[in-house]
Amino acid sequence: MFKLMLIEDDTTLFEEIQERLTQWSYDVSGVTNFNHVFQEFTAIKPDLVIIDIQLPKYDGFHWCRMIRNHSNVPIVFLSSRDHPTDMVMSMQLGADDFIQKPFYFDVLIAKIQAILRRVYNYNAEDIELKTWCGALIDYQKNTVTNDAGTIDLTKNEIFILKLLVEHKNQIVSRDDLIISLWDDQRFVSDNTLTVNVNRLRKRLEQLGLGRFIETKMGQGYIAMEETNTL
Repeated sequence: MFKLMLIEDDTTLFEEIQERLTQWSYDVSGVTNFNHVFQEFTAIKPDLVIIDIQLPKYDGFHWCRMIRNHSNVPIVFLSSRDHPTDMVMSMQLGADDFIQKPFYFDVLIAKIQAILRRVYNYNAEDIELKTWCGALIDYQKNTVTNDAGTIDLTKNEIFILKLLVEHKNQIVSRDDLIISLWDDQRFVSDNTLTVNVNRLRKRLEQLGLGRFIETKMGQGYIAMEETNTL
C-alpha cells in the first residue's frame, strides 16, 4: 500500500479526498500542526505528497522547497490559484504536477497512479548505469556524475533525461514526452513540459552538459552525444 501525505488545511476537502483515495487502497495521512509540516513529513515518510499552496503559517512553496532539499519524493500541487506563475513556480521547485481546483477526482487519481507507476516501477526495473557525454547516469539513485561533480535529479527530470538519452541524436516529440510522463496529454499544460525540460537543462549546466539538450522548435527535444572536434 502506497503512503500519501495530503497537506491541505480545508478539513472538509481533506476528508473527502482522503475517503476517496482510501477507497483506492492508498494510506492517506494529513498534517496535525501546520507549523511543523516538514517534521511530520519526515515521520510519515510518504511515497507521494499532495500539497496546497495557500496554507497557514508558510505556503506550499515553502514546504515544497524544504522537502525537495532533502528528498526526491513525488510532489503534486493541488490549488485553487490559477495564475500561470504559480504553476511555473511549483515546477521550478521540483514538483511533479500541478492540478487546479476545482478538479475531477478521476483526473487526480489518474495523475497519482501515473506518477507512482512511473517512479516506483521504473526504479525497480532500471537499476543499470548509463553513460552519456562522458557522464554516468544512475537511474536508481537519480544522479548524474562527471569530472565536475554529481547532481541529484527529481523523478521527472531523470525520466526526461532517460527518454532523451535512449534516443540520443534523435528528436523526441513533445507529445511523446508528455504521454510518457503523464499518460494523458489532455490533462497537461504544454508549459509544464517546457518548465521541466528547462529545469533539467539548468541542473545539467552545473556539469557543463546543459548545451547537449537541444530544443527543436515546433518538434521537440534532442539529447546530443558529445563528439571530439578539432
